[in-house]
Amino acid sequence: MTRRRNIKTQSRPAITITRQSVGPQKLVYLAVANKPRKYPFGYRSPILYIGTTKKGAGRIAQSAAARAETLLAGHGVRQISFHIVRCTPLRKVKTWVKLERALLLAFKHTYGSVPIANASGKNARWRGELDYFSEKRLVAVLRSFEVDSSRGTRRLQAPKTRPRHGKKRSSRQHHSGSTR
Repeated sequence: MTRRRNIKTQSRPAITITRQSVGPQKLVYLAVANKPRKYPFGYRSPILYIGTTKKGAGRIAQSAAARAETLLAGHGVRQISFHIVRCTPLRKVKTWVKLERALLLAFKHTYGSVPIANASGKNARWRGELDYFSEKRLVAVLRSFEVDSSRGTRRLQAPKTRPRHGKKRSSRQHHSGSTR
């Protein structure tokens, strides 16, 4: 008689799909590892891949499955999460393609090369991407995935919002003259 096989389950999910990836089809995604990698300028970043899709979450899952072995091969990399980056659309402009290229160029100028799993963008130069996006905001998006070394947690920052209507009002009223 053969011995019965032991069955085990994992407490953490292998893949998690959220509504954020199901909504709009045209988006940019980042593959982020649990451990940052060193790049040529000496800085470390956990971003391993920047990609784009017209097909939504299905393409992200396909990319995750295709690149899993290469991305997980790095020393200490146990987990890779895929994050979505979006921008407001414009008529007759493929903004998701412009955003991907802008993120690749900002990554290259900040860290010294494109992410390790990206084949495209190695010889790319700025074209019209800065007409659509601020370089400062692009770098801020990339740096938001860096790990705070003192606490070992991600520094995900909430996006800065502006007041909806008109100028920001102060709680105190300013008078030009004094009344006594």
